[in-house]
Amino acid sequence: MTSPITILTDATFDEVIGSADKPILVDFWAEWCGPCKMIAPILEEFSVEQSDKFTIGKLDVDANVATATRYSVMSIPTLLLFKDGQVAARLVGAKPKGALLQEITRNL
Repeated sequence: MTSPITILTDATFDEVIGSADKPILVDFWAEWCGPCKMIAPILEEFSVEQSDKFTIGKLDVDANVATATRYSVMSIPTLLLFKDGQVAARLVGAKPKGALLQEITRNL
């Protein structure tokens, strides 16, 4: 089974966000980031458990500097929730699953 998480790049970001039919939570991360690795399994679970409410996208900030800079991502992990192509919420840092879900659903 393939992961329901969408891998985003500088080249695909605007098209994917603009054409999303439901909110999309974008994880700005990097391979070397410990906290990013801590929340990765949670986001995998969300991609299945919450697929009716929102989708998950991941953007590697090292490989896609332009998009990370455009959204002022200064520390990672940063999660941006996009609704109708606009940022609806910004979550910075690793949080437990329940806390993440609460903040996300509050902004849906």
